[in-house]
Amino acid sequence: MGMATSKKKMKSECSIFVALKKRIYFFFFVTGLFFSNSVYSGEVQKWIIKGIEPNSITIIGEHHKRPESIQFFQSVISKYLQQDKCLVVALEIASNQQMILDEIVEGKSTVSDIKISSIIDHTAFRVMINDLAKMAKVNDCLKLIAIDAGMEIDVRRDEWMTKILAEQVSQVPILALLGNMHSLRKVDWNFKKTAPYVAEILASLNHTIRTYPQIWVDKTCGNQSEFIRSDRKKAVEIINNNLTSLLNAYEYKTVSDVVDGIILWKCS
Repeated sequence: MGMATSKKKMKSECSIFVALKKRIYFFFFVTGLFFSNSVYSGEVQKWIIKGIEPNSITIIGEHHKRPESIQFFQSVISKYLQQDKCLVVALEIASNQQMILDEIVEGKSTVSDIKISSIIDHTAFRVMINDLAKMAKVNDCLKLIAIDAGMEIDVRRDEWMTKILAEQVSQVPILALLGNMHSLRKVDWNFKKTAPYVAEILASLNHTIRTYPQIWVDKTCGNQSEFIRSDRKKAVEIINNNLTSLLNAYEYKTVSDVVDGIILWKCS
């Protein structure tokens, strides 16, 4: 009887130790990741994190293949998770790769196994997937989802991504990293046939959606960032010069209902 009780006690203590070990590992992993990124002020993350709430979708836009964009996105995730809150992270990867993504988290596949569009794929992006998978493995509160449309999906990409995101809306907020155009909640198209982006479709469906495109002043570098509020005149100029100019759309006079803010990258 005494030996059985002793074994049960040892097993219980072992389980507690394993759980504690996981939490300690997760803390140092997240803390190390956060402090390794020194190219931006913590104020930028605070603006975004305060809007990540239950039943909401937050989109951080990016110009693909910018390592600093990846680092910034990871830092927002890390800082948010330090609050002991849960999060769904959505990535611009074909949803037919979800099984592989899950297997990477479980340690059954490696990041080299996942197929990613050449438009998006780069080393920093795959490193991020690997880092997030490690975090998700030791933290049940972090979930990774692939939301893009694969070649076999006969639906516009933005419509498909909207569908996947809408299905995930719950008490656990969603944070997505998508191309900048997908982050525009409103576009004043100058032709009748419109092709709304993810944020615009979600807004039309009355989802709580917050968006923050990242813009580069000088595309040759981006080692310092600044948060530009959407109610500033400067924000209108930045959006018109860098995003509207690429569309068949009229320029904005105000962007408060288009984005929630801009992460402006520049050379220090």
